[in-house]
Amino acid sequence: MADFNNYQNRVAQGRAQSGAEIDAGLRAYMVKVYNLMALALVITGVAAFGMASLATTNDPSLAVATLPNGTMLTSLGALVYGSPLRWVVMLAPIGLVLLLSFRIQKMSLPAAQATFWGYAALMGLSLSSIFLVYTGQSIVQTFFITAASFGALSLYGYTTKKDLSGLGSFLIMGLFGLIIASIVNIFLQSSAMGFAISAIGVLIFAGLTAYDTQKIKEMYFDGDDVVAAGRKAIMGALTLYLDFINLFTFLLQFLGNRNN
Repeated sequence: MADFNNYQNRVAQGRAQSGAEIDAGLRAYMVKVYNLMALALVITGVAAFGMASLATTNDPSLAVATLPNGTMLTSLGALVYGSPLRWVVMLAPIGLVLLLSFRIQKMSLPAAQATFWGYAALMGLSLSSIFLVYTGQSIVQTFFITAASFGALSLYGYTTKKDLSGLGSFLIMGLFGLIIASIVNIFLQSSAMGFAISAIGVLIFAGLTAYDTQKIKEMYFDGDDVVAAGRKAIMGALTLYLDFINLFTFLLQFLGNRNN
């Protein structure tokens, strides 16, 4: 009987130790996901601010064009924002994110990370136009509001015991509707429709932040090797990065003060 009890105790201790190891591995995995996402946001911010600084000027002698709000563009700004090159800047990130999504299983970890960093930099170039529309102070304020909201929503998605898969399916369907409505409004130019799109966009990406965090957590498998775990971390970081960027841009449409 004593031997049987000792056996049960060893089994219980083994399970507890295994559970602790899995918890530690999960925490390390999620920390890596958030670190990759944070670094991508830094790259995006630096690229956006750098491009905006090079594309605009306060010196009339260096300006080659002036926007209706009075912002003066350098020759680089006129090329990036006023020529067909702007379509390359806008569409290039889409090409890279598709490449990363469909080819990551065949990429080495360094190649996948380099692609992710390249995507973040191109996204920064694409987002640099917000500095032409909104004041720098409102951009910074909206960023910190987004960061606080994102952190709370992601924490909820990580800690909740509720299954968010049903919510995720609903939100993804709503996202497709949002994309269609945004395309339609390009032609309609309706301010009321634009306001509705922004409001719905904030709600959709707020929900997706929690849903995606839970999904990324569930993707963790303690038996993965370094390469498999690294690829999962990169794709998880990309997903949360996109949630953050979209939440930020939709909030900016609400909270941002436009340049006069």
